[in-house]
Amino acid sequence: MATRDLYGELGVKRTATADEIKKAYRKLARKHHPDVNPGNREAEERFKRISFAYDVLSDGEKRKAYDEFGEEGLQAGFDASRAREWKRAQESMGAAGAGFGGVGGGRYASFEDIFGDIFGGGRGATHVEQGPDVETTLDLDLLDAIRGTTATVQLTKPSECAVCHGSGGQGPGKTCPDCRGRGQIKMGGGPMSFGRRCERCQGTGRCPSQPCPVCRGRGITEALEKLNVKIPPGVGDGSRIRLAGKGGAGRGGAPAGDLYIVTKVRPHPRLERRDRDLYLQVPVTIGEAMHGATIDVPTPDGTVKLKVPPGSQSGSKLRLRGKGVPAMKGSERGDLYVVLQIHVPPDGDERTREAVRALEATYQGSPRAGFTL
Repeated sequence: MATRDLYGELGVKRTATADEIKKAYRKLARKHHPDVNPGNREAEERFKRISFAYDVLSDGEKRKAYDEFGEEGLQAGFDASRAREWKRAQESMGAAGAGFGGVGGGRYASFEDIFGDIFGGGRGATHVEQGPDVETTLDLDLLDAIRGTTATVQLTKPSECAVCHGSGGQGPGKTCPDCRGRGQIKMGGGPMSFGRRCERCQGTGRCPSQPCPVCRGRGITEALEKLNVKIPPGVGDGSRIRLAGKGGAGRGGAPAGDLYIVTKVRPHPRLERRDRDLYLQVPVTIGEAMHGATIDVPTPDGTVKLKVPPGSQSGSKLRLRGKGVPAMKGSERGDLYVVLQIHVPPDGDERTREAVRALEATYQGSPRAGFTL
């Protein structure tokens, strides 16, 4: 499988700084966000690719692994030291570069297949196959996404068969006649011979006397699982949260894959998120807007006092620094903008109407004078 160009996804050079990567991601995320492109599947897929690229390139360790090995280096259980040893051996033998994205035309599943056969580790060894990565979605309220929360995720994923415990059969079984118990079939010859997984025994080296009636010899079944997941503060719509080792079960004792949770944030009736800033519509009385006042304003962190300047107009924005959305990585935090909305009292008795007429008399002409497009 060809390695994707994650730098190309964000439109930056491989030498881009962390700030340049963040700036490029924000620009593209705003353009392709599902909320901006409702019903546009192409934009949604583009947004997912952008989010994945940023998740990797904004993390120092992930970026280092990707730069050296491509996407192969991002897989759970990837052994960087073994990969480097294989590369050195490959170069010393003058072999043509097979690449890290699948070797020998894609016949070998991983570096373990190649390395074990070249250096003797495959003889008598049982082949293992890492479990697949699994992705699921999680719906969140906006406030939970801002503050962080613990949520229960329920999903069906490949799991070790509870009856045969992953062996795929019943009874002690017998040595596989195809691979003679090695778990691998040797391919080629000379110094560049390779091994691939034996299909008959699925790399275990043994064939069961009778296949398991539940998993039918696979050792893996689909099972429903519930997980309590800690959601970090600041996740947004389309954020990907990785849970290492919580994906599909592996075979032959191999580690499980990873679980990726994609968050879907529900809109809030009063609060709007724009990147890491929040916008809150707050009603004020005519008197509070004219004379100024100190009012209580709710924020994700609790209620705060806010001074309304005298002569404020409807639509005026007042900023509360550091009361916005926290960054998922780092201590940086956005701001909360209070948007004033002058609340007019309902039409009441004659006393109220008289007060309004007196107020009308104070206007210096029409407020819409010169108001054109």
